[in-house]
Amino acid sequence: MISRVIGFEKGFRLSDGNHFETYEVMLPKLNKFDLVVKNLASSINPVDTKLRQSGKGTSQPHVLGFDSVGIVTHLGSDVKNIEIGDRVLFAGTTKRFGSYSESQVVDSRIVAKLSSGIPTDEAAAMPLTFITAYEMLFEKMGLFPKENQNNGTILIINGAGGVGSVATQLAKWAGLTVIATASRKESKEWSKRMGADHIIDHHKDLTKQLKKIGYSSLPYILILHSTDRYFEEMSELLEPFGHLGSIVESNKDVDLAKLKNKSGSFDWEYMFAKTDYDFNIASQGKILELLVQLMQEQKIQSTLTKIIPGFSPEVFYQAHQLVEEDKMIGKLVVHY
Repeated sequence: MISRVIGFEKGFRLSDGNHFETYEVMLPKLNKFDLVVKNLASSINPVDTKLRQSGKGTSQPHVLGFDSVGIVTHLGSDVKNIEIGDRVLFAGTTKRFGSYSESQVVDSRIVAKLSSGIPTDEAAAMPLTFITAYEMLFEKMGLFPKENQNNGTILIINGAGGVGSVATQLAKWAGLTVIATASRKESKEWSKRMGADHIIDHHKDLTKQLKKIGYSSLPYILILHSTDRYFEEMSELLEPFGHLGSIVESNKDVDLAKLKNKSGSFDWEYMFAKTDYDFNIASQGKILELLVQLMQEQKIQSTLTKIIPGFSPEVFYQAHQLVEEDKMIGKLVVHY
């Protein structure tokens, strides 16, 4: 089976010009858990722009893209509870060609069926950020994944970003008070719309601002921008037995000794860890089933803010430009 894809031969910067190209590739033979999806829409994540610059990823050509909604066209022998013609969503893997493709092979265990009432583009914006936020809050920080079944306060640094927007909503759903950081007027308004109880400015002294609203320490802190910049201050703010988490790679050693006398935990979250190491990957399909349920019940709203139609090198170049400018609020989706 052949699929048209948008990819590149070696990593490039946007200033080098548009090096995305159209290719035709042979899809791999399905294993027993696989299915083939005809993609309808894919969202662009910051990780896409980083991988484009590094050239890392699948073998030549490099085909990026993780979040997708599509229609199932073929099934492996052991695929359960999914049928040809079903509309599904998934967040993909670093091990295979991505969703900048007309069709792709996906492990059915990281896929969830999408209810008919949820728009394709709204759903395509969500899988990667939802899984990331879910794994951090409920698998790493130890919160209970049920509505209003938790207590306490969480500080989310970069609350208006993709993961921050979903983490805010999930933490509120789970029962936490949410303090989010944002600096621009638009970001502050967005964070409030996502459900943040308090907004503080990350361009100003965070400790002083927290004290003004009654917090000298916090049980949960989530760093979604520059672990290097925030780790030391956040380790001081963390409560004894608290959880300090990050999704942002550090460029210098993180001094975990600062958390020792508090019995504090430092939690890394990387959404691709499960599929990279073939570890409990079916849990990601279950997480996406919860996403579909919460969207259907209107307890989680999509973070979609922009749609670009088309399937061409020019469309993906434009999408990467918008994401790399780092001025967008919410998620951008390319609709094929």
